[in-house]
Amino acid sequence: MPKLDKKPLFNPQGDTDLRSRRIIGGNPTNLNDFNNMKYQWVSPWYRQAMNNFWIPEEINMATDKKQYPGLPKAERRAYDKILSFLIFLDSIQTANLPSIGQYVTANEVNLCLCIQTYQEAIHSQSYSYMLDSICEPQERDSILFQWKDDAHLLRRNTFIGDIYNSLQQEPSLRNFLRVVMGNYILEGVYFYSGFMFFYNLARNGLMPGSAQQIRYINRDEATHLWLFRNILQELQAEEPELFTAELRETFRGMLREGCEQEIAWAEYAIGEDIQGLNGQMVGDYIRYLGNLRAQNIGLEPLYEGFEQEPDSMKWVSQYSNANLIKTDFFEARSTAYAKSSALVDDL
Repeated sequence: MPKLDKKPLFNPQGDTDLRSRRIIGGNPTNLNDFNNMKYQWVSPWYRQAMNNFWIPEEINMATDKKQYPGLPKAERRAYDKILSFLIFLDSIQTANLPSIGQYVTANEVNLCLCIQTYQEAIHSQSYSYMLDSICEPQERDSILFQWKDDAHLLRRNTFIGDIYNSLQQEPSLRNFLRVVMGNYILEGVYFYSGFMFFYNLARNGLMPGSAQQIRYINRDEATHLWLFRNILQELQAEEPELFTAELRETFRGMLREGCEQEIAWAEYAIGEDIQGLNGQMVGDYIRYLGNLRAQNIGLEPLYEGFEQEPDSMKWVSQYSNANLIKTDFFEARSTAYAKSSALVDDL
């Protein structure tokens, strides 16, 4: 069983044999060699992530600035709360990923974590640009830090934050695995009711610039989700003794908690007064996503009867995939690469 130690930065005695490379517990040189990678999925992932580059300020927010003051009360409330939550998620990801990288001894995987960290920073920039575009500084700050005063928001943030802090407080193998799983939950569940809210605004002719920002972010998060799924799979292959029945149940419990929080959050933040979207629709979709996320890492489904994407939510993929990038992430096969300049805003 490997020991969870921070990898040395300078290591002349590091192992150069690819067969000895491991996600954790290896002896790396820390040399970035793009021609010799043990994990063959890294190269297409890295290229896709690099080609996803985009600049938030290139998206026109003029319509959003005009529409935001006149949004219906329910939409305005949900916009502010969901944006505050998304701001927190990407901010904590930017801070947490380097912490994970301290223990990852497969250098090509660390390269992926570096790209993800950069993209999370871009997402934070995007949210700031959205706020700066639609409201005054005082109102901006009230949205930015709403999670500090909203008990429901704070509870959600505390769940993921405590998981991340556990590795800082006690750098054990168990806590490392819980943090990796926490990242998988954040990327695969926590974002989704927020994304679909902005897409629903767009299909009602509202806040098109905000929805376009979310489409770019959604594209990045799909690669991040796939990255952590692969990390979990590689860890299971390399360290099968760690993946006990108890750990699997711990993972299922964490995933279920993430889904239940997302469902409760939708009922609170979205409610029943928004045209085209309600708590039941979001709840059914999150249960479906929970089953999908569980099965993709070899866990038993969480919710009976939610094996298929709900018909009421099939429109979500039309927005999230409307950026002309067709990538089958969960089959580890990229079917197209395109720079962000090739995207068309057809909302």
